[in-house]
Amino acid sequence: MKKIIGIFGLFFLMTFSLPSLGGAVTIEGVKTGEDVFAYVSRIKGKFDQTLYQQVMGAANAFKEGDATIKVAADNETTRVYARMLLTNTKIGDVHEHPLFVDGLQKLIWQTTDKAQYEKVKGMTLGELKTFLLTRSEDDIKGIMHGLNSDVIACMPKLMSNAELTALGQKVFNPLPGSKMGSKGYLSARIQPNSPTDNADDVRWQVFNAFSFAVGDLVLGNNPVDSSAKSVLSVENTLSDVIKVFGLEEIMPWCVLSHIDVQAEVEKKHPGSTALWFQSLAGCDQANKTFDLTNKKMIDYAKSRKGQRYGLYFETGQGADFTNGAGNGFDMVVHESRKYGFSRALNQELEKVQTKGPWLHLNDVAGFIGPEVFTSREQLVRCCLEDIAMGKLHGLTLGLDICSTLHMTVTLDDLEWCQDQIVPACPAYLMALPTRNDPMLSYLTTSFQDHVRIREKFGFKINDAMWDFYKRIKVIDDKGEFTEHAGDPVWVYYQYCLAKGDKRSQKEIYAEGNQKVKEVVGRGVDLALGYGDKVYEIEPELNKRIHALYDDAKVSLWAEFTPEFVKTIPNALEITTKSQDREQYIADPASGEELSDAAVATLEKLRSSWNGKNPDVQIIISDGLNAKAIMDKGHVLPYLEVLQKDLKAAGLSVSQKTLVVTTGRVRAGYKVGNVLFAKGDAGKDATIIHVIGERPGSGHHNFSVYIASPKGKVWQDKKVDHDIVRVISGISDTALTPDKAATETVRLVKKINAR
Repeated sequence: MKKIIGIFGLFFLMTFSLPSLGGAVTIEGVKTGEDVFAYVSRIKGKFDQTLYQQVMGAANAFKEGDATIKVAADNETTRVYARMLLTNTKIGDVHEHPLFVDGLQKLIWQTTDKAQYEKVKGMTLGELKTFLLTRSEDDIKGIMHGLNSDVIACMPKLMSNAELTALGQKVFNPLPGSKMGSKGYLSARIQPNSPTDNADDVRWQVFNAFSFAVGDLVLGNNPVDSSAKSVLSVENTLSDVIKVFGLEEIMPWCVLSHIDVQAEVEKKHPGSTALWFQSLAGCDQANKTFDLTNKKMIDYAKSRKGQRYGLYFETGQGADFTNGAGNGFDMVVHESRKYGFSRALNQELEKVQTKGPWLHLNDVAGFIGPEVFTSREQLVRCCLEDIAMGKLHGLTLGLDICSTLHMTVTLDDLEWCQDQIVPACPAYLMALPTRNDPMLSYLTTSFQDHVRIREKFGFKINDAMWDFYKRIKVIDDKGEFTEHAGDPVWVYYQYCLAKGDKRSQKEIYAEGNQKVKEVVGRGVDLALGYGDKVYEIEPELNKRIHALYDDAKVSLWAEFTPEFVKTIPNALEITTKSQDREQYIADPASGEELSDAAVATLEKLRSSWNGKNPDVQIIISDGLNAKAIMDKGHVLPYLEVLQKDLKAAGLSVSQKTLVVTTGRVRAGYKVGNVLFAKGDAGKDATIIHVIGERPGSGHHNFSVYIASPKGKVWQDKKVDHDIVRVISGISDTALTPDKAATETVRLVKKINAR
């Protein structure tokens, strides 16, 4: 996807894309000693790939996403039977029968160690489970590279939470030249996100993290604007902090735009980037949504020759089927194949990096929403599954223990989840000032959560970074916090001293306090100070974060009011197949499909064009936050500037502005399919879809999705996320509507000039 929003924008899209809900798997009459292949052949009279996929999926712990693609067990009895069948199945048979065949699967199989495979191919999956739970780490590492991703995915299907935790406590894959990923260590990725990519927002969140002695893996920003110019600006902001403090050989920085953009920035400005990031999927079809091919990623891995820092990947269960690429197999296997992809790319890094391959990945468990899973127990299960699979692939894997605001996992639930998960020893966790991301509108791990976890479980951070925290006097010689804990202005003072600033401490503190005021004033919370203990959030800030959470729940259920619709010039109302907000949230697919009445209305509108469609159709949908659309100073100023700039660009606009109730992103594509079904096949036809983003940040942001292919593409119904541009984070307190409108028209003109 070519886009403006950072790579998390792909996950925003996933929230708005889901196949139809499906049925469940029933397994009955399993015979003693029977394996998966004998059962499938007996039931179907021959081997049947679909039933094979269903039996494999039925062995999983229940998640809503597996039910959607019809591979979830219908009850616990079926799940037990499926696990019995897997227990008796040989590794070699699974290896010879991939659950799905495509280019990525072939790459994973080709890069699975053949000598180690020969050692294990005769073992059953049950025997492999016993081996992993009873043998030493060295013994496990002597065979695990001979396991392909489908085989590795079978282990969570057969293991309890306690067994997955025990496995996680046994296998470690540290990053070369560091303690990160080692036994007894828990690292942190500082995630300094800003609703406007403001350099001070980014910089001061890093200072804030350092004030709690948090952050040793990477400074990793998710940009709002993924244009090369903006990415370079954020790269420079992050690298400046690293270089001023002399941390170049200890911790890299990264701006999580598409890898193509990072490569472009590095080519034009050598040395401006450090670690290169990309989201990965578990099949070719889903990777196409990310504008990826296997060859592209292999070439990028090869290009990191001699680099101190290599590649950083992001994955998450559910990302594939929510982009219409489930291909009949379950989420655990999809996730495992992402790790297989990473392992293959790590092998390429091994060939070109003299100091060892520097590759790690972050499992964004829980980011997509309730269409994948809903409860805190499922979040824990997902994380434990992924830790085990990542480690068995030989990878350094971290977690984003996170929740969206439309799930049932609360702010306070996250601490419980953390305590269930971290004993399994992930390599790292995310780290934000509070649990609420100011730009992405989701819940994750705070700086002070890291302090609490380290104290409770005895984890350490990378030794070299711990020495740095002593150097800036946040930690004393005894390893205890000093009086500067939770004071980002103190870290700023140290930063200024490192730059050779000759001003007095009083002068620098005055400037720092003013900067803090400005950052917080832009809606980016900082964890200033603490409660009774360093790991306890300051009480007033705690109240504010909970108030944002409460506002998000209200926003999630908000609906367009008749009074608001009347303010939209020439509004034409249509609906999707979601009957109400409850169905819209629980069944995202219903919000992608237009109602029959909507299709009829659109066909009537198309007829009024007499075969000469306008250049642009504007659509407004409520999305997951109707308040983001209805708030004063949001959509109406955007529309005013948009109409003016489109006219100045010589682009004609439909006289009707479509207002969609319970609309998701793909509903906009369906509108285009109807409106542009006839007319000039060679003419550019543009949909500008304005939609409410996830609530939670307090900004009530909306996004704009721009699809502007030729009419023929609409007529062939081939418009999807991979050819769409996105502008995100728009509100009166973030990217202002007037600037977003001007950027929208600039992008439309750029697309049409291709």
